Amino acid sequence: MAVPAKFRSKLKNGAVVTRGLDNCLFLYPKDEWEKLAEKLSQLPISQANTRAFARLMLAGAMDVKVDSLGRILIPEYLRQYAGMAKKAIVAGLFNRLEIWDEKQWETYKKGTEKNSGEIAEKLGELGV
Repeated sequence: MAVPAKFRSKLKNGAVVTRGLDNCLFLYPKDEWEKLAEKLSQLPISQANTRAFARLMLAGAMDVKVDSLGRILIPEYLRQYAGMAKKAIVAGLFNRLEIWDEKQWETYKKGTEKNSGEIAEKLGELGV
């Protein structure tokens, strides 16, 4: 998969691709991945939800390198997890990229846009 040019410099020291939430993939620069992995290692293993989340994020995470043409190789098991067919959408977020199957992205985006007022209200309750 080709990484958009504007994101490549953040990945020059390596990156990690893993299962994300909402059936997308997360692509972290290596330094951001290490911060996340450290935080996950501090979660209490006695709680089922924290174990499940750590497994989702850590099990199957794969180191990737951006090649000279700006591409990364996404393992088949991760493409299957994300339901990736032909075309991928790359969404840049604060400390990571999300990689979506085009159709799943459109469905997700429409649902989020439809519920944007409700989402904003909930974020307001959190002080955002």
